[in-house]
Amino acid sequence: MIIGLIGTTVVPYNLFLHTSLSKERWKNTSDLKYAKRDTIISIILGGLISMCIVISSSSLKIEEINSAIDLARGIEPVYGINSKYIIGIGLFSAGITSAITAPLAASYVASGCLGWSGGARNIKFKLVWLSILIFGVISSSSGFKSIEIIKFAQISNGMLLPIVAGFLIWVANKKTILGGYTNNTFQNISGLVILLLTIFLGSRSVLINLNLL
Repeated sequence: MIIGLIGTTVVPYNLFLHTSLSKERWKNTSDLKYAKRDTIISIILGGLISMCIVISSSSLKIEEINSAIDLARGIEPVYGINSKYIIGIGLFSAGITSAITAPLAASYVASGCLGWSGGARNIKFKLVWLSILIFGVISSSSGFKSIEIIKFAQISNGMLLPIVAGFLIWVANKKTILGGYTNNTFQNISGLVILLLTIFLGSRSVLINLNLL
């Protein structure tokens, strides 16, 4: 559950999406302060939202949730009859933003790896985005338990996070790529602490699922 929470808060594919969009928007070194401010605001807001979800769900008395309806029924006695509408709005917002950003991030990754030019205007870019979106719609409409799919996706994100974080730390220290804008000592120490924490949580999650812990 912890690794899933981290996976949904710091989604690995959003790192690639944010990097690609930042590259398109900011071209000069003088824009670094705007990129840094944008990142800080995003992280703080994402953390606050996750904290609110954890705090709200801690008071629920439900032992098992298999659908959004179960969640709405469980939260209603604690937070009132209108809470189910707030849950509905929240789930819709989470779903629609993920449905847009996940395929978009995959398209940017494919575009960068395969060297496609033209960015989001490239027809190949659009085909990747559309195919992933269609696959998601078909999967969600085929009768699978949405809660299980969400849990699997977020745990997978949490498992991938250490790999992505390790790669980013390595790149952030390459002077041949970043020149004089590489990580300082404090940033490297902070990054290593986070990397070790994600490795520990990811390994623990695997061992628990394999009944080895």
